[in-house]
Amino acid sequence: MSVYVAKTDKVELRVHETVDVLSTNLAEYISELSEASIKERGVFTLALSGASIVTLMGKLCESPHKRTVDWAKWYVFFADERAIGRNHADSTCKQVRDNLLSKVPIVHSHVYSINDSVPVEQAAEEYEFVIRQLVKTRMISVSDIHDCPKFDLVLLEMGPDGHIASLFPNHSVLNLEEDWVTYITDSPEPPPERITFTLPVINSASNVTVVVTGVNKAEAARMAVEDTDQESADVPARMICPVNGKLVWFLETAAASMLQNVEFSEQT
Repeated sequence: MSVYVAKTDKVELRVHETVDVLSTNLAEYISELSEASIKERGVFTLALSGASIVTLMGKLCESPHKRTVDWAKWYVFFADERAIGRNHADSTCKQVRDNLLSKVPIVHSHVYSINDSVPVEQAAEEYEFVIRQLVKTRMISVSDIHDCPKFDLVLLEMGPDGHIASLFPNHSVLNLEEDWVTYITDSPEPPPERITFTLPVINSASNVTVVVTGVNKAEAARMAVEDTDQESADVPARMICPVNGKLVWFLETAAASMLQNVEFSEQT
């Protein structure tokens, strides 16, 4: 099936006819980034965010990727996580274990989850400390623009309100500049307590991919991608703009249905 692509100097948009096609192409894209990173640095550092992002990555667990990806070189992090037990059904960590770790030979010690036995503020502090230690050893690259980790890929979902990671519209954490990992206790979506990467960390990545599915996210996608009014300026997804990296949006048709001022070309 066809993919429709539009490129600007800041972003590449890829629109897929179905979620299944999106999942297939997302797996191919991640596999390519993994291969390039491992060839260049010897490792692939991936930060995940979103309740269903691991399901959308499911094609990686199938042939040929299951066989060709160098899973032992993967290091997996969480760009945000709910402050609940890691065995809770809504834990992203549990979803990663159930839908990815159990199906491919990723080294379990290469998956860095938050401490679920301490208060959320402490969990955020500890998670940032772990990342800082890995930056010191250069297992995670460091930005050449400012003092931030440079993940090979930050893979995000966007919510119907335009939030990414656990960065919600008009929230004070959007303004943080020094912290790498922070926490919130008032998420508009349950559960209220979460840890999250800050915008400077996300925007320091070598690659940022935003995945959007569902017609309920079409208006937020329009505001994030092509609107220029003040209301749209407050949409967190619009604030994703890698300083020295590549930004690609993966959308399926329904999620892209309100984009009007973008010229797409068919890519077969």
